Amino acid sequence: MSENEKTSSPDNTSPEIDTTSTGLPTEWWEQKLRENEKTILLTNTSQQKKKDTPAHASFAPRSIWATLLLLTFIVSTCCGLFLASRPAPVCSSKTEETKEESGDGTFMSSLAKSAKPGIAWVKVRGVISQDDSTGPFSRPQGAAAIAKRIRQAAEDKNVKAIVLDINSPGGTVASVQNIYGELQNAKEQGKKIVALMRDVAASGGFYIAMAADKIVAEPGTITGSVGVIMQTGNVEGLFEKIGVKVTPITSGKYKDIGSAYRPMTDAEKAILQDMVNDTYSQFFAAVKAGRPGVKPEDLMEYTDGRVFTGQRAYNLGFIDKLGGEEEAKALAGELAGMKDPKVISQRGDGFRDFVFSLGSNMEGRSVAKQLQTLTTPSVSYLWVN
Repeated sequence: MSENEKTSSPDNTSPEIDTTSTGLPTEWWEQKLRENEKTILLTNTSQQKKKDTPAHASFAPRSIWATLLLLTFIVSTCCGLFLASRPAPVCSSKTEETKEESGDGTFMSSLAKSAKPGIAWVKVRGVISQDDSTGPFSRPQGAAAIAKRIRQAAEDKNVKAIVLDINSPGGTVASVQNIYGELQNAKEQGKKIVALMRDVAASGGFYIAMAADKIVAEPGTITGSVGVIMQTGNVEGLFEKIGVKVTPITSGKYKDIGSAYRPMTDAEKAILQDMVNDTYSQFFAAVKAGRPGVKPEDLMEYTDGRVFTGQRAYNLGFIDKLGGEEEAKALAGELAGMKDPKVISQRGDGFRDFVFSLGSNMEGRSVAKQLQTLTTPSVSYLWVN
């Protein structure tokens, strides 16, 4: 039997074979052609979609990831600032617990603090005044904050003495007296006060030192300047040049006393001089009470507003010892009956104060603040040069 006849016999179930050179069925070739056409069509369609898609669409996932990373960074930064600014936890040990039954059947327990007795170190830096910053990133840094630290130290049973670290040319009368009053209250509660004078402790800085039991200063410290000053500005000539005129409406002839927009009358000068003399008498009384060992003639001579060195102050009896931090610390421990006293840390000079001080400093430099300082007179225990 020939080969063609074998393939066409009825016993063979295979499809008819095309007599092409390949020897493959026609149906198979047609099926392959249809599949290739579909593949080409799909490929062309996908390429066309890629061309029609905007270029920035391919970067959409990257933009999302970048946004998420930025948000994560912001959140982590905020959390870090919060953790850095939160008060340090106070570690206490339950050394003693007593349970007493009260009338209503409840029990009360008392915990003793683990902190040991020591010294509170309170710093006074720069001009002493009330901080009037009202910005969202500002916090009080003036006399009120210093007075609060002194009050907290006075209420702390573990604080046996306070070292008042002064580097200040003075400040406004009320602010200085606020700190002085808190120091007096601390002494009444049994705290020993040592004042440490740094580079400058003049006028108001000298005033608050008068509340201390003992005063320490370096030989080259600038101190003294016992007196009162009131400065008023006059911008009348400047306003005339720029064409500005201020017309006050007052309820009395002295209501705008000290105005920077007009000359001062002799009667107004007399009134302000009387006020300055009154505040000076308060200063003089504080110095006399705080330094009873100074000779009356020296007291009268060196309270005329002059400044003098720490060495001269020691010779006259205005300070008790020449030295620095170690001498002040040792003297405070001696007064409080402590050997090798430790300084009890008062949180307040950390990162949080630095952050909030930026807002206070920026607000203090504003034009409105500068103009207010220029046009508002103030009575000050302040050494100005």
